[in-house]
Order: sequence, then C-alpha cells, then structure tokens
Amino acid sequence: MSQQTNIAAQTAFAEAVCDGRLDALEQIVAPGSIDHDPGPGQAPGPEGYKALFGELRAAFPDLHVAVDHLMATDDELAFAYTITGTHRGQLMGHPPTGKTVSYRGMQISRFDSDGKLIERWGSSDQLGMLRQLGLAEM
Repeated sequence: MSQQTNIAAQTAFAEAVCDGRLDALEQIVAPGSIDHDPGPGQAPGPEGYKALFGELRAAFPDLHVAVDHLMATDDELAFAYTITGTHRGQLMGHPPTGKTVSYRGMQISRFDSDGKLIERWGSSDQLGMLRQLGLAEM
C-alpha cells in the first residue's frame, strides 16, 4: 500500500475515535489485528479497539487526539500525538473529577496490502493523565 493510503486509514481511525463513531473501526482494522501494547483485557481486532476507545470516550466524552508528528513508509506509520479531554465519566473505577487532561503518546502502526491496520505498538503517558486527575501522586 502507499503511504497516502495508510495515512488516510490512520486519519479515519483517529476521526472515528474523536467523533465516537467506533463502528467505523470495522472498516479500518483487520479482524486479527494485534495490539502489542493492549489495554487491560483488550481483545484483538476491531472489537478490542472499539471496547478500549468506548471506555475512554465514556470517561472523556470530549476526547480529542491530535497528531503532532508523522512519519510514513509504504506499510508503516509512526506518529506522536496529544490526547485531551475532560473527565466526565467513570475511569478505572474512579468517579468523574471534572478535570481536563492533556497527555502525549507515540505509536507505530503497520498496515496490510488492503490498507487495514494489522499491528500496533504504542505508549501513552497514562501516569501523567492520572496525575492530572489527582488519581496518582507525583
């Protein structure tokens, strides 16, 4: 696949997450897609991403992911991003704090010849997020 096709797929993934249209991930993520850094209990494929981002969007209904830097090859993308949102729902057993967060992360995504996500490696500053919410100490 071309770099532009993969960038378009990754952009569609981010838009689906930000807009809450998580069913769109069925068209973007391959059924057996593997997340090498999954959330707790995250299943493979689109269902795993839908559950993960569904929980995150329930906690942060105004969730937004902004891509800060992007590099691409013919089958992989690497990018740095910033996640922002306001804690208005349950998060890991904690009630809403009403606080706004902004934290960074990085991801590498690999795509198949159809332009579908087949592997992901990534890391977000979850400790930083929890500290901003007052749920973890410095």
